[in-house]
Amino acid sequence: MSETTHDGSVAVSVPPSPDDGLSAADLAAKYGLSVSGARPGLVEYVRQLWGRRHFILAFSQAKLTAQYSQAKLGQLWQVATPLLNALVYFLVFGLILGADRGMGREVYIPFLVTGVFVFTFTQSSVMAGVRAISGNLGLVRALHFPRAALPISFSLQQLQQLLFSMIVLFAVAVGFGSYPRLSWLLILPVLVLQFLFNTGLAMIMARMGSKTPDLAQLMPFVMRTWMYASGVMFSIPVMLKDKPAWIADVLQWNPAAIYMDLMRFALIDGYGSENLPPHVWAVALGWSLLVAVGGFVYFWKAEERYGRG
Repeated sequence: MSETTHDGSVAVSVPPSPDDGLSAADLAAKYGLSVSGARPGLVEYVRQLWGRRHFILAFSQAKLTAQYSQAKLGQLWQVATPLLNALVYFLVFGLILGADRGMGREVYIPFLVTGVFVFTFTQSSVMAGVRAISGNLGLVRALHFPRAALPISFSLQQLQQLLFSMIVLFAVAVGFGSYPRLSWLLILPVLVLQFLFNTGLAMIMARMGSKTPDLAQLMPFVMRTWMYASGVMFSIPVMLKDKPAWIADVLQWNPAAIYMDLMRFALIDGYGSENLPPHVWAVALGWSLLVAVGGFVYFWKAEERYGRG
């Protein structure tokens, strides 16, 4: 379309666009555009995670290898660190404070080592989860992938580390008279349930830590309190027998204590079912499903906000 101006020149006018007056949402719908990094549906999100299972495994193994790459003893620190912690707790709580009351030395030492190793699994998963997003912003911003892969990968890394430690744990148990038996087969379901619980908790902490990096400074105090309240160094029923029964019940039913006690029951000959709270397997399953599913959904709901500053 053209028209002649007052000086005799010809001006060309642009015809109106068919997109004039359309909103951004209407334009996106018209041309089939979608929001970059938009959160997929829950089922599709699970499918995407499954498609990246090889990345999750490889990433966890790489992190595990790199964790002690600068240390001369290398991967031996995976076992040495919780073992040294157990030694310190034995000196303080076993010898000085007498926290082994009600148990012989052949039961208390495997009891203590098992508690330290199992609780360290949860503690490390939580601490890694807090930094899963905030500590990997470069990766999150550079690549498009389901962000839940990061906390899951870190929890898997801690599981692999625990499996290395189990070699020492078995040696300690056998050294103090707890030889392999059928109950040792229960170790596998205990590890599966605890891994599910830890992964869900890591995803909860990953979302919280993505917006509040200072949470990483607070969590060591929270985890230390949780450790002392979970009977890592002492038997909860024995130490609290003079206190109101509900206190021991609350402490025994907390998930950290549940998974430690199940592992002790499976591994140690002198640690019988009388030390376990009622319906312990149902409670362990309930904790793992509640936290794993709830943590996954909680993390997924903020998927499109991770790494956005």
